[in-house]
Amino acid sequence: MKRLALVLAGLTALGGLAAVASADDGDPATVARGKSVFQHTCAPCHAAGPGIDGSPMLPGTAALAAKYQGKVPPVLEERGGLTVELLRYFVRHGSGAMPMFRKTEISDAEIAAVAAYLTAASRAKPKPASR
Repeated sequence: MKRLALVLAGLTALGGLAAVASADDGDPATVARGKSVFQHTCAPCHAAGPGIDGSPMLPGTAALAAKYQGKVPPVLEERGGLTVELLRYFVRHGSGAMPMFRKTEISDAEIAAVAAYLTAASRAKPKPASR
């Protein structure tokens, strides 16, 4: 996690984040493209629902549930705050059992579209009522 913070701090200091598309881009075409890419590339491990092996969660969702222990939603479509920079870092470097993906497998523009989709999806999910 320290490495991620250092990478993001370095990019910010260099002004590199200014050229990156914002995950808050609510353009319907971008969100639709992001949904398509998410369903093809990310959902097999990170969507809601049971695994084909009968496990209660898909492997990426289960790993995030174990890691965060209820502090954040493990289903990516229910989480806010997944910025382009954060997604790009994990997509390009992998994490644990998650492999890294090359630009020929998922482009930076597709990662930005996924971030836009996840932002829109997390805003559309009904929030639990406060007690």
